[in-house]
Amino acid sequence: MIVIISGTNREGSLSSVFSHLLHEIYQKKGIKSKILELSDLPQETFSPNAYTDKPPAVLKFTQDILNASGLVIVVPEYNGSMPGALKLFIDLLPYPDSFEGRPICYIGIASGQFGGLRPVEHLQQVFGYRNAYNFPKRVFVPAVHNVASHENGIIDIDLKSRLSSQAEQFIQFCRSLGKVI
Repeated sequence: MIVIISGTNREGSLSSVFSHLLHEIYQKKGIKSKILELSDLPQETFSPNAYTDKPPAVLKFTQDILNASGLVIVVPEYNGSMPGALKLFIDLLPYPDSFEGRPICYIGIASGQFGGLRPVEHLQQVFGYRNAYNFPKRVFVPAVHNVASHENGIIDIDLKSRLSSQAEQFIQFCRSLGKVI
């Protein structure tokens, strides 16, 4: 199973729009996938006690991560990096089981011209440190509001094609690493 992480806890984010399209893409390719919406995490996730007394939603999300053959992360750029909620979520997951030897795929989105390059590179450092396998074909989406909306989804045909191509190659990458999907 491929787990798609919508990388912000902001309600109604464009990350969610991308995550749902990716879910459809993987389903059409015959690959089981699931979306983890960080906006579904309860308020107590952000308590200092969450490190030792994990909320049930975090435990459920943890099981999804541990059962995943690969992870796809849709990350918006917040102040030149990833959203704090995403980093906190990563920090709450068990070490080393969550990412050790796990393939990770990235889609960066941003209002600016660099298309989420900075948060993707930061995540690659974090996951590299955790011994995950960083999939090298990343997709960056600059001026995201020009190509996607809640009302119309992703309207750029070329972008949809790039996301589909990335998904196909990520499936092969996972299989080449012996991950059953």
